[in-house]
Amino acid sequence: MKIAAVQMVSGTRLQDNLAAAGRLLAQAAAQGCELAVLPENFCFMGHVDTDKLALRERPGDGPVQEFLAAAARAHGLWLVGGTLPLAAGDGEHVRSTSLAFSPHGECVARYDKIHLFRFDNGRERYDEARVTEPGVAPVAFELSDRSGTRWRAGLSVCYDLRFPELYRELHADLLLVPSAFTHVTGQAHWEPLLRARAIENLAYVAAPAQGGLHENGRRTWGHSLVADPWGVVLAERRDDGEGLAVATLEAERLAQVRGQLPALEHRVL
Repeated sequence: MKIAAVQMVSGTRLQDNLAAAGRLLAQAAAQGCELAVLPENFCFMGHVDTDKLALRERPGDGPVQEFLAAAARAHGLWLVGGTLPLAAGDGEHVRSTSLAFSPHGECVARYDKIHLFRFDNGRERYDEARVTEPGVAPVAFELSDRSGTRWRAGLSVCYDLRFPELYRELHADLLLVPSAFTHVTGQAHWEPLLRARAIENLAYVAAPAQGGLHENGRRTWGHSLVADPWGVVLAERRDDGEGLAVATLEAERLAQVRGQLPALEHRVL
């Protein structure tokens, strides 16, 4: 199955971001991809966290969800929409939600980001919990590639990457990690964490990311990548700016690695 991890540099204007995502999804489809995954906050990165409150959508209703469904349907893609802000339990918060769509444009899975990022090194400060309400449950879904092979895809978002117990719960063949890592944390930890999640779960990992200097002054790490179950990086975007990391996943490779090193069967705790 050929897949694309989509890298973006999203800004403060919703329609501009959707147009950029549309261009990149068209490129993925033109290259024969069957699954495309957009990065965290693909549709909007505001000047302050509370800016996203104005863009909250109800499940199944809103321009961002309409865009994702239409894009999946138009290109015949399985599509995971990074994250978008969905309504939360009160008017002061949103859910940071990743939605998966079938090639028919049907929403087949919803995951609300569980682990909320907080960071303060004296120069950069982030506290997602001020505006984001956490999710509570792991989510995975199944998709079929053109050959009829079934894949179990596990959903996660950015800061979730630091919590390996989440990925154990997913029991997935493919782990999806749409992200917007800061430049500081990404430079130090992005690739080692992604490769570790692939290795310890004997699973493919696809990690689309925000990558570059944004209108709001934030700088994200990028380096969108796809890794195989042995931790080998199959594709990576090494430059800032939008683009694709495209790789082919092989069910035979997955079976080979899990057969020769059946670590998942050896779990004790």
